[in-house]
Amino acid sequence: MQPLIDNARTFGQRPEEFAKLAEGQSPQVLFITCSDSRVVPALITGARPGQLFELRTAGNIVPPYASGNPTSEAATIEYAVEVLGVQDVVVCGHSHCGAVGALVRGDDLAAVPAVRDWLAHAADEPAPSDTADPTVAGAVQNHVLAQLLRLRSYPCVERRLTDGRLRVHGWYYEVHTGAVLEHSTDTDQFEAL
Repeated sequence: MQPLIDNARTFGQRPEEFAKLAEGQSPQVLFITCSDSRVVPALITGARPGQLFELRTAGNIVPPYASGNPTSEAATIEYAVEVLGVQDVVVCGHSHCGAVGALVRGDDLAAVPAVRDWLAHAADEPAPSDTADPTVAGAVQNHVLAQLLRLRSYPCVERRLTDGRLRVHGWYYEVHTGAVLEHSTDTDQFEAL
């Protein structure tokens, strides 16, 4: 913890770098990814403060849209699309994902009921894959596609997609190599960016 504290102490000693951020934000991208500590959107994309609007959830799950029962995730998506006017949304899954791995393996999550209940929002269960494969690559990629479908069902996203003001992207990040793949609708495969 001490190195993090030391950095936080010196971080604000460069006010000239941050003064412009006080004027507001206008990110171009909503980046939806897992809360896994190994997935760092700004590091992966090289984004600077103000360039990405981030939504991090366990397993990069986009929960069902329900106007009568708003969620933090739905509010974040709606704000990014309607208020900030992001032009792109990335749903980024990653290798070695504990959430997707638990779903694929059918882990007993009784000891973590909040996690169990959250993972029930995963849309379709990820397609079976080799449970001995720690990357669960195929299952994670299918999971990303399921979350993209869920995202498209949000009214604000659907409207912006229809009128051409929004694009959605499915990414897969390999924790063990640093490679990033994007789903191609032409080939229906995840391919190198």
